Amino acid sequence: MAVSPVPETLRIQSHTGPYEAVFDEEALERLDAGPLDGLHLIVDDRVAELHKARMPRLLGHSSVLRLEAIEPAKSLERMPDYVAHLLAQGVRRDHTLVAIGGGIVQDITCFLAANLLRGLAWRFLPTTLLAQADSCIGSKSSINCGAAKNILGTFTPPRSVHISSRFLDTLDERDRRSGLGEMLKVHAIAGPEAFDRIAADYPRLLADRALLNHYIRESLAIKKPYIEEDEFDRGPRNIFNLGHSFGHAIEAATDFAIPHGIAVTIGIGMALHVGQGMGLVGVDHLVRMRPVLAANARGFETVPVPFEAFLVALAKDKKNVGQGSVTLILPDAACRMTKKVVAVDDRFRQLCREFFVEAWRA
Repeated sequence: MAVSPVPETLRIQSHTGPYEAVFDEEALERLDAGPLDGLHLIVDDRVAELHKARMPRLLGHSSVLRLEAIEPAKSLERMPDYVAHLLAQGVRRDHTLVAIGGGIVQDITCFLAANLLRGLAWRFLPTTLLAQADSCIGSKSSINCGAAKNILGTFTPPRSVHISSRFLDTLDERDRRSGLGEMLKVHAIAGPEAFDRIAADYPRLLADRALLNHYIRESLAIKKPYIEEDEFDRGPRNIFNLGHSFGHAIEAATDFAIPHGIAVTIGIGMALHVGQGMGLVGVDHLVRMRPVLAANARGFETVPVPFEAFLVALAKDKKNVGQGSVTLILPDAACRMTKKVVAVDDRFRQLCREFFVEAWRA
């Protein structure tokens, strides 16, 4: 495809005022060369090691919290350790937290910024494809508590987001495909034509940086009007949960053996299968969309998903209302995504089991 121009800066309106997502390949170097007074850095330890030559001043700064970016790190039980560190470093209300990492570091920093000293400013340098193409805008933080994933959180927008695709050079393929899963989700929400475009370009996305950058920017541009209209996720923005109810349950049931964006990819496939089985969408859309979803999930389709554990996790999803039902994003007849409350009855269980046993591996 011919890559059309997309603005280098996106300006997002939020309840605290506008903020910008700036596409800047030298973002890390600019931060390293700039003033550090009043900054407290929260950095993915692996990113720090991989990019230490690009950020010597940052890593030598007096207030740096380096952490392993794994699911337990974003649990409520770990927050007191982070608060104690920041207090020991003399954090004040006019200071700024700076997150350098992917979604886990983003969630931790956003949550701390919302709650510490009744509110701090924060900035974000997303280092994963998933964070750059999806989670970096929209204000959300999601924190785990006990066995409940993403059950606590806030809507606290950053002061700015700075996106450099140079970080993507050090990602392994599973992390890149995890990001592509969220990009496929966003384009599925935009409609069949948008999804078909990214599906056609999918084989070249990881090899063609200019094309990938285009789709990163386009993914954020698609998301922007939804989060501006519904920042607190009470209505139209719910559509971005496509693949997530199923995906989160798959993650929980497999003890996170499947990366988030790939679990979402599988979750989209499951939404299509369940929607088709319920008579909501024609089999033609399932056949049209499944090949690229299967390609993105390649290598994870044989990970066993304990079915009862999957159902238990699905029942705990925070988007559910009432008992005996789940709230899902499912396709309609035109393959536009819509929110539906679905009874967890024998037919629903059969469709879910059928997907794991037969459909996804077909």
